[in-house]
Amino acid sequence: MSDRPAVHGSATRVELTQLVLPQYTNAIGTIFGGQVAAWIDMCAAISAQRFCRTQVVTVSIDELHFLHPIQRGHIAIFRSCVNAAWNRSVEVGVRVEGEDPLTGERTHTASAYTTFVSLVDGRPSAVPALLVDSAEELRRQAEAELRRGSRLRHRAALEAQRR
Repeated sequence: MSDRPAVHGSATRVELTQLVLPQYTNAIGTIFGGQVAAWIDMCAAISAQRFCRTQVVTVSIDELHFLHPIQRGHIAIFRSCVNAAWNRSVEVGVRVEGEDPLTGERTHTASAYTTFVSLVDGRPSAVPALLVDSAEELRRQAEAELRRGSRLRHRAALEAQRR
């Protein structure tokens, strides 16, 4: 049994809603991918901070796939929560939807997985244990473990190339 405090995954849920104004769009009237990435990072950081209750920094954003564009004048909705926690890091999943404000129709437009490290006095610090309450949260945790393994193998391969 760990002596780390524990936090329910449901306590880390965040919903960020943005109106897609002209300054966030490209020449064809759809949202910039970089703007989506920035809002993903912001939404995920709030989830990570709610979980850790410390400062957090982004280590990676991976598995970011743009499925459909979001049009100028539409609404961008970002939902995040912590999927898994390890010693000093957490994975946060983010789902992005576009909403037509005239019809209310929503479209899944992107998904991303982000990794954050907890910092205390500028140094990596321990994070709480994650309590999962549902089969869905258990599935997300198991999938996060697979992604973490892939990220660690990829990092090890890059380090081996540099030697």
